[in-house]
Amino acid sequence: MDDNEDLPRNANDPVALLVKQDLDPLSVDELDQRISLLKSEISRCEAKKSFAVSHRASAENLFKK
Repeated sequence: MDDNEDLPRNANDPVALLVKQDLDPLSVDELDQRISLLKSEISRCEAKKSFAVSHRASAENLFKK
């Protein structure tokens, strides 16, 4: 199984570039900052997904009638 199997297909995708970055030169503080930023981005993505699911359900209910 390829470790990069779940990466976006586009090599210039920001997520693909992010996960390929070398973490070795980063200090503990820099790693903590990076983790905090990534957690914030995950929360933002989850909120957007939740909105999209809700919006889709509303649209489906509207067109069922």
